[in-house]
Amino acid sequence: MALHGSSITGVMAERGHEQVVFVADRDAGLRAVIAIHSTALGPSLGGIRFWHYASEADAIRDVLRLSEAMTLKAAVAGLHQGGGKAVVLVDDPDRPRADELLRAIGRAIDELGGRYIAAEDVGATPRDMDVIAGETPWVTGVDEALGGSGDPSPVTAVGVLHAMRAVCADVFGDESLHGRRVVVQGAGHVGTHLVRLLHDAGAEVAVADVNHERAARVAAEYGARLLDHRCALEEPCDVLAPCALGAVIGPEVVSTLQCRAIVGAANNQLTDASVAEQLEVRGIVYAPDFVVNAGGIINIAEEFVGYSRARALEKAAAIRETTARVLETARSLGITTEQAAEELARRRIAKEALPGGRWRPGSPTAWTHGEPLRTLRPPRPRR
Repeated sequence: MALHGSSITGVMAERGHEQVVFVADRDAGLRAVIAIHSTALGPSLGGIRFWHYASEADAIRDVLRLSEAMTLKAAVAGLHQGGGKAVVLVDDPDRPRADELLRAIGRAIDELGGRYIAAEDVGATPRDMDVIAGETPWVTGVDEALGGSGDPSPVTAVGVLHAMRAVCADVFGDESLHGRRVVVQGAGHVGTHLVRLLHDAGAEVAVADVNHERAARVAAEYGARLLDHRCALEEPCDVLAPCALGAVIGPEVVSTLQCRAIVGAANNQLTDASVAEQLEVRGIVYAPDFVVNAGGIINIAEEFVGYSRARALEKAAAIRETTARVLETARSLGITTEQAAEELARRRIAKEALPGGRWRPGSPTAWTHGEPLRTLRPPRPRR
């Protein structure tokens, strides 16, 4: 998504974004961008990413890409949610955030009246979400004791595992992961849970992370092989699972891959759409990331209907069927899996869009349990 030579509103119009909000609070040290891509199916939902960007243009590009991906993710997962994202520009993502900064971003979210509902993303912690929840009810993933669902990453990992089963059934004719060689790139929240699930499923797991000590701890705990993060993508395996930052699979990487399939939790894994075609030429099956990693958004969406972990896990398990449908659609239409997933998502948005195609504060919305349209309520009252 190029910004050079184009206005931000021009890119927004081209990609269908509804709203981008720039936020600054000098006293709190806050610099942030909130992007709402679409509310055609309901209020936008997406994580807050705390990250060090080389430039503000990089941050804008990231938030626009990520919010659009969230729209597709929610649509293909069958949710009545749109796509949004927030990025907070920080010098060190691993440094604990000051309460003043978190409260400032909470106030900015609150001013949107529910059009953007925040969740945890890269660099964020459950504690961050708890502090933000002190300023706005429009935040998910807060501590269960405060009426939330807690960390969504375990459910995200469950969804990834089920997507892997669908891909293994397609590629190898057997959905079992027992004995399959899987490389997990990224030992963060989701990556760690995925390593555990793969270990329990009998897979031969290797793990890598830019934080070598963190990867070493995960490898030691679950008996996984430790890899150098600089060569993890080139490791021979059955399934490669990118679970760190996005844009890791580009044209120059495709030729070095030694995997049969790519099934990971990271957002925007491909640098551009042409990479999906290059993977297909090489015979590498790519399960689109916004299909695979939908377990997290499925989990937090449950907070608005009375949270049930069992129901969230049941819906995350359905990612297996969704992935299989994407693979079959791609094959039958002669298109890439990325195109097939986008087609399924955009078809649903066009068919089920709210009147006027945009959700406004106080508007009715629908949910995934067959309930009638009703007014959206925040998951918990503001403290």
